[in-house]
Amino acid sequence: MEIILKEDIIGLGFKNEIVTVKAGYGRNYLIPFGKAVIASDSAKKMLAEELKQKANKLAKIKAEAEALAEKINAVSLVIATKVSATGQIYGSVNNLQLAEELQKKGIEVNRKIIVVKDVKEVGSYVAQVKLHKDVTASLAFEVVAENAPAPAPVAVPAPVVEQPAAEEAEVEAPAAE
Repeated sequence: MEIILKEDIIGLGFKNEIVTVKAGYGRNYLIPFGKAVIASDSAKKMLAEELKQKANKLAKIKAEAEALAEKINAVSLVIATKVSATGQIYGSVNNLQLAEELQKKGIEVNRKIIVVKDVKEVGSYVAQVKLHKDVTASLAFEVVAENAPAPAPVAVPAPVVEQPAAEEAEVEAPAAE
């Protein structure tokens, strides 16, 4: 079944895109919730006319997405999380944490457009941020231990310096006169 999407749907497509889906998914979910319409001939003609009118707007939106992508590519995040002694993270690092860290840096991004694989160990990773259907940014981040114990101070024994053996000096008592 061919449909025209009315909003961006992660994993399926972007707004005003014609996609093919299974009939049940289209008729039972996408169309009733207003996320798509059936791609009839008249709907396709209306879409073509609408896209002509919005060509300039789309170019502006794409330029904004590219500018945001440059900012995101330049940012490197450090995420502190609780870690076991073996380096395993308790839980995982997800797109919500990445969005919050970006917000702290002054970059507003919807967490739903950040795609990150399972992050369950300390290390360096790269997430993809899908800003526009033609623009994807790479977000580099590093996962570190939150409360990494400082290395215990090593007790270094003081160097042993041998004292010269005190010569036994005979102390003579003053002679009694």
